[in-house]
Amino acid sequence: MTATINASTTAGVVITPDNSGAVALQAAGTTKLNVDSTGAYGQVISGTATATTSGTSIDFTSIPSWVKRITVMFNGVSTSGTSNPQVQLGTSSGITITGYVSTGTNQVNNVSPQSAASTSGFLCGEISSAAGVLSGIYVITNISGNIWVGSFCGKYGSTQTCVGGGNVTLGAILDRVRLTTINGTDTFDAGSINILYEG
Repeated sequence: MTATINASTTAGVVITPDNSGAVALQAAGTTKLNVDSTGAYGQVISGTATATTSGTSIDFTSIPSWVKRITVMFNGVSTSGTSNPQVQLGTSSGITITGYVSTGTNQVNNVSPQSAASTSGFLCGEISSAAGVLSGIYVITNISGNIWVGSFCGKYGSTQTCVGGGNVTLGAILDRVRLTTINGTDTFDAGSINILYEG
């Protein structure tokens, strides 16, 4: 049989005779989680795209406690200065600004790569000019408990490939993500950012 729970019917449960053994959990008729012979899987949920055209940081809050992977997407992000952009994680107590082990590198053709390190966030690379724009994705995954690891791949300007990565242990369950810069004072002046999250 197939069981659909919290379906958009007055009964709230729909049972369908078949051999699948599947269960679907719904909210107002929209499936949020499926369990079948292949395992449990749910939707990938998108945040709301936010312009990175002002301010020194952009926050995404109210991330559910069941989330195990977050993808931060950068689209032509630029700042007013040359302080490296970084992603920070947080809990109900606020943004975690220490304890990261992170590096970032940019490569231009055959020129020696530029590298940087940070203990205050996940680096997206090593930027060299306020005029450049950053596009790419940062995938941040929960490995166990409150330990998170991240990996970035993208491009900076028109000729640079940038990569980054790192890890951090939070003091509690993650519920927010922030984009900022290492110095925390450079302002965003172009582009947009969004997140996807999944369990």
